[in-house]
Amino acid sequence: MRVVFMHISLKQFKIIEAVVDYNSYTEAAKALYMTQPAVSMQIKQIEGQLGLQLFERSGKQIKATEAGKELLHYARNIRQQMEEAKTVLEELKGLKRGKLHLTMASTASYFAPRLLAAFHHQYPGVKVTLDVTNRSGLLDALDNNTTDMAIMGRPPEGHALTGIPFLDNPLVVIAWPEHPLACSDSIPLSDVADESFIVREAASGTRMATERYFSEHRLSLTPGMEMNRSEAIKQAVMAELGLGIVSLHTIEMELTLKRLVILKVEDFPIMRHWYIVHRNNKRFAAIQKVFRDFAVSESRSLLQFPAY
Repeated sequence: MRVVFMHISLKQFKIIEAVVDYNSYTEAAKALYMTQPAVSMQIKQIEGQLGLQLFERSGKQIKATEAGKELLHYARNIRQQMEEAKTVLEELKGLKRGKLHLTMASTASYFAPRLLAAFHHQYPGVKVTLDVTNRSGLLDALDNNTTDMAIMGRPPEGHALTGIPFLDNPLVVIAWPEHPLACSDSIPLSDVADESFIVREAASGTRMATERYFSEHRLSLTPGMEMNRSEAIKQAVMAELGLGIVSLHTIEMELTLKRLVILKVEDFPIMRHWYIVHRNNKRFAAIQKVFRDFAVSESRSLLQFPAY
């Protein structure tokens, strides 16, 4: 089998990736600046070498077979390793440039641009690609090796990931300014447990941390509405639809404009942390390691919490 794989070129690996990404020979061909028959011919050639079918038609879409999914995994790893090798060799030649692909949780987008701006000021030749997604998307990107590293909450067990904490992430209870509890100096946790909350989706790190925290205090959260972005939660709270629990990083503007208030709830804030996360076996190019170390050493001085 290893001899057969030697006859699959990097170009063919890219074709396999494109067909999977677009679920279509035609769309893959457009993305690769090829013709549809050329893409189809290349796939048939690979299947002929392997003696396995890589794709099958499902309605109007092309879906990867089990063999196709397995080959895709190796195709992505090989492409990533080739890109890493190219970057390392460029650095050995003294080129003052590099590439950094970051994926971050949507909540991190409230503070991460300031961190990236400071990094860009010191390393202006670095090209940064930034993706913003939810927790499931973060784990997929890390598991599939399609990102260099992620900025997210604590990574879960069982994913072969390394997480380095670099910044505090307090979760606070927010309300609209005229809420009956807004003027209270000390609110028992049991009192807010009776309130209706606007919550994140079930797979969200914030949602899981909040429910775990209430459970530890032998209480349960009362979800009123579910939303998949912190911005949507803030808007819903300002519309007086319920209370919310969000990262303190996300409400600087609303506190300044007095559109939201932080309730002084006993046992709050819930103290979480932001992590730089990457695969255990990730081989970093120099500039990627520099960014990881920069985030860990500089974030606390660059990113200040809003006053409340």
